[in-house]
Amino acid sequence: MLQSPQPRQLQWLPSVTADLAAGAQQQESQLQRGVPLLVAERLVLAWAQLSSEMAQLAGGAMNCLEMLLWPLLLLLLLLLPTLALLRQRRSQDAKLSWLAGLQHQVAWGALSWAATWQRRKLEQSTLYMHQSQQQALRWCLQGAQRPHCPLRGSTDISTFRNHLPLTKASQIQEEESREQLLPPTSHQDLGEASLQATLLGLVALNKAYPEVLAQGSAACLTLTSPWPRSLPWPGKALGRVSTPGAKDPRVLLLEALRSPGLRALEAGTAVELLDVFLGLEADGEELAGAIAAGNPGAPLPERAAELREALEQGPRGLALRLWPKLQVVVTLDAAGQAEAVAALGALWCQGLAFFSPAYAASGGVLGLNLQPEQPHRLYLLPPGPLFIELLPVKEGTQEEAASTLLLAEAQQGEEYELVLTDRASLTRCRLGDVVQVVGAYNQCPVIRFIGRLSQTLSVRGEDIGEDLFSEALGRAVGQWPGAKLLDHGCVESSILDSAVGSAPHYEVFVELRGLRNLSEENRDKLDHCLQEASPRYKSLRFWGSVGPARVHLVGQGAFRALRAALAACPSSSFPPAMPRVLRHRHLAQCLQQRVVS
Repeated sequence: MLQSPQPRQLQWLPSVTADLAAGAQQQESQLQRGVPLLVAERLVLAWAQLSSEMAQLAGGAMNCLEMLLWPLLLLLLLLLPTLALLRQRRSQDAKLSWLAGLQHQVAWGALSWAATWQRRKLEQSTLYMHQSQQQALRWCLQGAQRPHCPLRGSTDISTFRNHLPLTKASQIQEEESREQLLPPTSHQDLGEASLQATLLGLVALNKAYPEVLAQGSAACLTLTSPWPRSLPWPGKALGRVSTPGAKDPRVLLLEALRSPGLRALEAGTAVELLDVFLGLEADGEELAGAIAAGNPGAPLPERAAELREALEQGPRGLALRLWPKLQVVVTLDAAGQAEAVAALGALWCQGLAFFSPAYAASGGVLGLNLQPEQPHRLYLLPPGPLFIELLPVKEGTQEEAASTLLLAEAQQGEEYELVLTDRASLTRCRLGDVVQVVGAYNQCPVIRFIGRLSQTLSVRGEDIGEDLFSEALGRAVGQWPGAKLLDHGCVESSILDSAVGSAPHYEVFVELRGLRNLSEENRDKLDHCLQEASPRYKSLRFWGSVGPARVHLVGQGAFRALRAALAACPSSSFPPAMPRVLRHRHLAQCLQQRVVS
């Protein structure tokens, strides 16, 4: 049975760093202050910072991580005498470039070692799924904050299920908000899962696209990152093109536009990247003027001219015109992102690959992407540290009879709702995220995310799921000549009081590219596609119990305004999840006020 490693401090770190610092001081008395000492000092500081951060991130696994980091320490000890022999014959720019390259190699070496350890942990846990989930359950119960927990010390699954009934997320929400609130999972659990996803994702990306993590080859265009866990020192040393501590996304975009040699674009999510490109089109002349004037940095009039020329040719293939060496777009996958990925791939990012290191589901559950080359985003659902159960969707419709399964008991082709147990309150919460098992990795299920139960449309009990509605809308838009769907949102008529004097129905808001007006014939196609997809909806439409779906075209920027409103809402899960069914009147009115057709 897998045992939880005990936390251990790096007691040797202070003495080692002190010895290195003393050695550097001795060199200073013998050599003129130059490149060797500069590198030595910075490597000492970098090593101390890296070790401190890794100790904080890895927590209980530090005894093994310490062993993995030892080779890097030896490397530094061997480098110091060699560096001391270098002569000061390089220009200042050459010194800085050489130093940055060395920092990049050391940072990547540290990340590679840490990722190797995480991969070994993953292999071990997925080979012995039952023991791994037993260990996850034990950690969960040990962390329980209930004063009299009858399950403390027990790992019997049946006893656990009998004492803790399933709870819907909607049952633990705040009274003043109807938005789904996530259960408060442990920061330690989330930190370990996020670290694992980040390290394995970086290695997988480097394997698939070896040049994109070279120094100065990647830039993040949004304030949020696609990597679940921030790695301050290694991330900075990897040489990403970004302004440290930037709080204005416009600054990030300007830095990226000034760097034509980029090979990877990063963004928190696909919908955030979509907003970046829409903003680039709207503010292109202003951005070009800033680049030409040298705000920020040195004036680059030629690059400004390239930007203007690229924008004049339209959105299709814009990213490759701006950055000819670009290979991949990195975003964090989450619910409600599929349309943005499709729109980016068809227009601005045409010809580029998309990579997501993980899938961010409700409650911080992370699905790991170990195969970036596969076109359909499939994710491994790891057995820990979070304790996750699977609730068959069909059984989930019967509240009293619902019974969960462990991950190793999942059946290929079946659909399940994720159930997460919060360590602090011992609440078994049905998250509403539905997944389908499509394969296995060792004994661990490989899944694809289907949709969210919270995004189901139902005005007469018809239950139109998120995936079914998206497919019907996609087929309808495909019949609108020249139209490309950028975004959509749905509202049940009762939210806007639009069913007065008529049958209840759906209000559908769409943002399109290539079509400025919707004819009545085009609007009716969505209702026809919904009837083809759902016999229940078709029957209700036949008897007049449900009215036809009403489609509204909104102007450019409508969904950017909606996302700004979502980001300001403390109970919203955006980012990364993007809601498609709006339950709040003020959010629905945000789109209604921007209808153009």
